[in-house]
Amino acid sequence: MNIRFKPPALPASGTFVLLTNSKELGKYGKQINKRTKGALARAVKSQGFEGKKETSLSLLAPAHSKLERIVLVGLNTGGLLTPLDLERTGGLIASICTPADNAKTSAKAKAENNITVLFDIPSEIIRREDGEKKTTQLAAHVALGALLRHYQFAKYKTAPKGKKKPKITQNLVLGVEKPTAARKAFAPLKHVAAGICLARDLVNEPANVLTPPDFAKRTRALAKLGVKVEVFGETKLKQLGMGALLGVGQGSIQPSQLVIMQWQGAGKTKQPIAFIGKGVCFDTGGISIKPSPNMEDMRGDMGGAAAVTGLMHALAARKAKANVVGVIGLVENMPSGTAQRPGDIVKSMSGQTIEILNTDAEGRLVLADALWYTQKRFKPQCMIDLATLTGAILIALGQEYAGMFSNSDTLCKRLEVAGQNEGEKVWRMPLHETFDKMIDTPNADMKNIGGRYAGSSTAAQFLQRFVNNIDWAHLDIAGTAMGAPKSPINQSWGSGFGVKLLNRFVSDYYEG
Repeated sequence: MNIRFKPPALPASGTFVLLTNSKELGKYGKQINKRTKGALARAVKSQGFEGKKETSLSLLAPAHSKLERIVLVGLNTGGLLTPLDLERTGGLIASICTPADNAKTSAKAKAENNITVLFDIPSEIIRREDGEKKTTQLAAHVALGALLRHYQFAKYKTAPKGKKKPKITQNLVLGVEKPTAARKAFAPLKHVAAGICLARDLVNEPANVLTPPDFAKRTRALAKLGVKVEVFGETKLKQLGMGALLGVGQGSIQPSQLVIMQWQGAGKTKQPIAFIGKGVCFDTGGISIKPSPNMEDMRGDMGGAAAVTGLMHALAARKAKANVVGVIGLVENMPSGTAQRPGDIVKSMSGQTIEILNTDAEGRLVLADALWYTQKRFKPQCMIDLATLTGAILIALGQEYAGMFSNSDTLCKRLEVAGQNEGEKVWRMPLHETFDKMIDTPNADMKNIGGRYAGSSTAAQFLQRFVNNIDWAHLDIAGTAMGAPKSPINQSWGSGFGVKLLNRFVSDYYEG
C-alpha cells in the first residue's frame, strides 16, 4: 500500500472516503453531494447513517460522477477520538476499499485502486496526549491502521493454472491541511508497522521453513538498520553453561541458537532496557507429546521471539533515543532418541538445577538461561520477557489480555498504560510465595511444573528464580500472539502482539 499526504481536494476518480462524526454533511460532504446531484444526502437519509464509530455507507458508481464509489465512515464515539480509534478506522477503510478478486471493475481501477480520504470532523473532538488537536497529525494514525489491515501472508499461495496472481496496488491519499506535518507524524509509525508485519511474518511461517538457524539468519538483516546482531550456536551455549535451553532442543536435528540484538540510540554509559523472547520454532511437547488436534498451531510458539525481533526493527528504523537489548532463545522441541526425558535433571546457566517432570513445559527453560545471560552481561534497567508460555493463561484471560507478572508496581503500571493506549492490553496476575513453593522438589533446586492449579503463576514463579535484584515483567502472550480474534487492524493468524505495546512503552518512559 502506498501512503501519501496531500492538501485536501475532491478526487476526480477512484474511491472517495469521507470521515465524519455526524449524519449531517460537512464541508466536503456538501461539495460531493452537489457533484452527485443530491445522491449522497439521499443515501444518508434512506440508510439511516448517523456517523457512529466504525459504521459506513457506500455508493457504488454514483451518478453524475466518474468516481468508482463514495464511502462515508463514521467516527462518532460519543466522546473524544483517540489515535487508536483512528487506526481502527484506517483498518476499516482498507477493508472496505480492497477490491475482491472477482470485482467487476475496470482494469485501470484494479491496477491503481486510488483511495482519497478527507476529514469532515471538528478538530476539537480529537484527543492527543500532548494536548494538540490537529487532524493533520492524526491522519498518520489512519494511515497506520490501513497499513496493518492491508497485511497479508500469502507467499505460499499459487495462482490457478494458466493464470497470474492478481497484483493490486492500493494508493491511499489522505487530504490534510499540512501534508508535511502529517508525513512527519507518520514517519515513525510507518516503521512500527514494518516491525509488526515482520513479527506477523515470523509467526505465520511454517516450521519447516522457519527453523532456529533460519530465524537467527533473518535477524541479521537488522544490521542494515544499525542493530548489532550476535548469534550463538550450540558450542558457545555449552561454554556458557546453558543446560536448560540446550536440553529443550537436544531432541531435534535443528541446532539451538541464542540471538543478541543491540540498539544504541542513547549515551554509551546509559544502561539499556532489555526484552527477552521465547522462540520455540515448533513445539511437539517432546516426550510429553501434545495431542494431535491443533498441534500445527505450535509453529507459533515463537511469538515472543517474533515480537522482540519486530520491536528491535521498529526501534532501530525510527532511530529511538534509547539503549535497547533484545535476546531470543531459538529451539525446536522434538521427541527422539536424543530428547530429554521426564525425570531428567539439567543445570541452568545460573547454576540452579531443574528436574524435568514435563518436557512440554519447555519455554520457561529457554527463558531461564536467556534471562540469566541478559542480566549478567548487560545489567539492564529492567527486563521484560514475552512468551507463549501457558495454556492456563487462556483459561484465565481468554484472548483479550496478555497475562502480566512482575516484581515491580511501577513497571506494571507503565505497561498497563501503554497497552491501553495501543490496544494491546495486559492484565496483572499474581506472584506469591505459595506458588513458589509449588515448584520445589526434593531431587533438584526446582521442578519445571507446579501441578494442576495456577499454571501461569507457577510458570512465572519459575522465571522469577532466574531474576535477581532488577525490575522485571513477564508477559504471557499465549492467547494474543496467534489465533487471536480478528480486529479492524489485524486479520492475520499471527498478530504481532507486543510490538506496538513495547514501542509505546519505550517511547513514553525511556526516550527524551
